[in-house]
Amino acid sequence: MIALVDTPIWSYALRSRNPQFQAHADELIRMIADSEALIIGPIRQEVLSGYSDLKSFEFLENKLSFFDNTPIVNSDYVQAARYSNKCRRKGIQGSPTDFLICAVATRNDVPIFTTDKDFDHYKKRLPIRLYEMTSG
Repeated sequence: MIALVDTPIWSYALRSRNPQFQAHADELIRMIADSEALIIGPIRQEVLSGYSDLKSFEFLENKLSFFDNTPIVNSDYVQAARYSNKCRRKGIQGSPTDFLICAVATRNDVPIFTTDKDFDHYKKRLPIRLYEMTSG
């Protein structure tokens, strides 16, 4: 199943050696092999922002270059703002990037693959779906 893959999952696969996250990394590897992993520019930026060492940054940039950014259209930004406002009215706080992820995923009718628990709160108020791993 195609899914929009959030920053933590990319980070687990690309830089974590913690066995706790191995199932997530393995699932992403499977998704990549099946051409099911989507990324957007802001997620790419977040992943790359974790590297101050130029050599490591360039290595990771090269790995991520194999993935095209899923387009973000103007209406996604407006929808993200609507989602933010709706959640805030209900006492749910979130980052602009999180709500943009929600908007892009909704428009593309794909689930979000994440371990970020904030999305569990967004899901209560927004028409998003969260990805369920097929393995692990």
